[in-house]
Amino acid sequence: MTRDPATLVPAEPFSAADAAAVYRAIFERRDMRHFAGGSVAPEVLQRLLQAAHHAPSVGFMQPWRFIRITRPVLRQQLHALVEQERVQTARALGEREDAFMKLKVEGVLEAAELFTVALADGRERHVFGRRTLPQMDLASAACAIQNLWLAARAEGLGMGWVSLFDPSAVAQLLGLPPGAAPIALLCLGPVQGYYSEPMLSQDQWAQREALAGLVFDDRWGQGASLFAAEAP
Repeated sequence: MTRDPATLVPAEPFSAADAAAVYRAIFERRDMRHFAGGSVAPEVLQRLLQAAHHAPSVGFMQPWRFIRITRPVLRQQLHALVEQERVQTARALGEREDAFMKLKVEGVLEAAELFTVALADGRERHVFGRRTLPQMDLASAACAIQNLWLAARAEGLGMGWVSLFDPSAVAQLLGLPPGAAPIALLCLGPVQGYYSEPMLSQDQWAQREALAGLVFDDRWGQGASLFAAEAP
């Protein structure tokens, strides 16, 4: 099926400056855990949420729901749930328990804004693109979170994705309907500066894998010709 050219935006590359800004946001985005308090203007929050809402979604299902946490007592309760899971995660890590407990893994109490992102209820009605891959609802919501993350970097704000919590406990606390599922706590707000590299890399917890070892030609494990000169 062809499209009327009048309904299409010209397929032209961005200017060099605009393209550089996009790549800068991608490469300078960080999962922030240290925040400087302050506030985020309502019009900025609206822009960030609009950016998130313009993410792609499988079958245009738009499964994301954003809950802005405005009550301090509710923020404290969410922080307590995160702390419970932080301890459980540390125990599950065995010999790395002590190292994990020294990491700062969230900024729930310090960030200017806190959002919970949830998958909407009724997602089973959306079959387009999900019949064999039902997890594409989660993938779609992750695209929305990434959009928000990049827009936050463009606005000079920090954002951190916290996934250390019991989903059922958060769902109950926030009154989610049956079938809805929380997937993220997003800490958002002013920061003193961005980490020069991912914090877990700085803290020697993990390092970024070489791209050449993660791209294949035609079948699993067959090195990509694009990176032949760089293959590990």
